[in-house]
Amino acid sequence: MINAVVEITMKMVPKMLSPLVKDWAPKAFIVSFKLETDPDIIISRARNALEVYQHQVVVANILESIKSFVIIVTKDSETKLLLSEEEVAKGMVIEEKIVDDLRSRHTAFICDKN
Repeated sequence: MINAVVEITMKMVPKMLSPLVKDWAPKAFIVSFKLETDPDIIISRARNALEVYQHQVVVANILESIKSFVIIVTKDSETKLLLSEEEVAKGMVIEEKIVDDLRSRHTAFICDKN
């Protein structure tokens, strides 16, 4: 057996959400994602992101339930999306519910802009 040392070097990269919202696509429907390990802070962190970046939606989830539960956070609402045991048994994934929810929000966003 060979003993090998694995070295990983990580570098900070700039956050791209701010220039995306302010400079590149200020009229676009923009969604960000927030993953936390502490359920007690997820909503406040999502709301903080909405305030700082001035975009439309944060898909917030907790690491512990990443595959079955998310909260869609907007300036005015919090919508919980949860997979039931039956949906999991049928092979449904949470991303299906996220896409359906965001599709309807995007449609409403476009209709409001016209």
